[in-house]
Amino acid sequence: MNEKKMVVVDAGHGNLDSGALGYGLKEKDLTLKAALYMYNRLKELGVPVAITRTNDDPISRKDRINRMLSQFGNGRNVIIASNHINAGGAEGAEVIYALRNNDTLAKNILNEIGAKGQKMRKVYQRRLPENPNKDYYYIMRLTPNAETVLIEYGFIDNKNDNEKLRNNLEDYVEGAVKAITEYAGYTYVPKESTNKETGKYTVKKGDTLYSIAKTYNTTVNEIAKLNNLSSDALYIGEELIMPSNNKEDKEEKVISGNTYTVKKGDTLWSIANKNDITVNELIKLNNLNSNVIIEGEKILIPKIKEYTVKKDDTLYGIANKYNTTVNDLMKLNDLSTYNIIEGQKLKIKDLNNENRNINSQIITKEHKYHKVITGETIFSVAASNGLSVSELKKLNNLDTNAVTIGENLIIY
Repeated sequence: MNEKKMVVVDAGHGNLDSGALGYGLKEKDLTLKAALYMYNRLKELGVPVAITRTNDDPISRKDRINRMLSQFGNGRNVIIASNHINAGGAEGAEVIYALRNNDTLAKNILNEIGAKGQKMRKVYQRRLPENPNKDYYYIMRLTPNAETVLIEYGFIDNKNDNEKLRNNLEDYVEGAVKAITEYAGYTYVPKESTNKETGKYTVKKGDTLYSIAKTYNTTVNEIAKLNNLSSDALYIGEELIMPSNNKEDKEEKVISGNTYTVKKGDTLWSIANKNDITVNELIKLNNLNSNVIIEGEKILIPKIKEYTVKKDDTLYGIANKYNTTVNDLMKLNDLSTYNIIEGQKLKIKDLNNENRNINSQIITKEHKYHKVITGETIFSVAASNGLSVSELKKLNNLDTNAVTIGENLIIY
């Protein structure tokens, strides 16, 4: 198994299809939580990964299969990990694998879940009763080349398992992540390997500077510089200082956001359009009293942040915190329902302006004046100096188009 593999993560059921029920829990909610965790962890570990659903929108069988096959194709180098919760009163985890595959990946996943404290039941294949040559589960039948597994983390209607699923689901998923990562040909790094208080990483068997740098979204040079390394040699158990801005357990990170200097010909509409925001958002963020802007003026562009949904979060609460609206949040994240799940990633326009006096900087520049002479109008003065009439009026606090001979007009 030399070829590295790609992974498609699936959250079973969804929307009106709740799946199994037990003691106040719904399978569709737990599978989404598991899938989001698995997706984010695999992404952190540098594994090429995609996910079939990130919210509770309806998804048909056809759509689910299309999303699986459209990500990386229908090849033997693709793993499809479908997350599920069992029912029937028993206790423990199970992993089902396709008729076309051997049980290696399934056994690895079950063993790692067991290492996290869950009872291990079995790995097995299930055949379609009317045609024993075909898999029972449609996602296995309709993904004929991929290595497809169904992971059942426990029984929702068993009291002991239900309690475990409430408290330890992410631990069990972490076990599955370890098995999948290593089977796919990548280096697994335990989540607890980085000490969040010291920012140190403990070198594990198989680690290289390159794999650590890739996993922690930094560079080999940065790690080498921080640790005064003169070579690429690493030793198991060695502690490395990690860049402080990587792998921190933050609820948000800035994706984009900057200050824009107005150029000749710019309008608020053109600036807003280029940055996928609205004119009203620009006005609100910059405390503008009108749509008039001046060449050289600095305009704050809303920061786009990535926010990780926490327990008890609501779209309303998040929108209120970031001075935006629920509708804007839904539009930015292509959401069609108000449902969000703990661990879900949301893009957010942060309209909280921490530097509302940014344009005071340009007022300190030396003013350049134009003295009005006979025959000139506000229109000719503006045109001769590369300004619009609105810009000229704003610079000089003019309410009308009238100018007087001998009047000094600010043009810069």
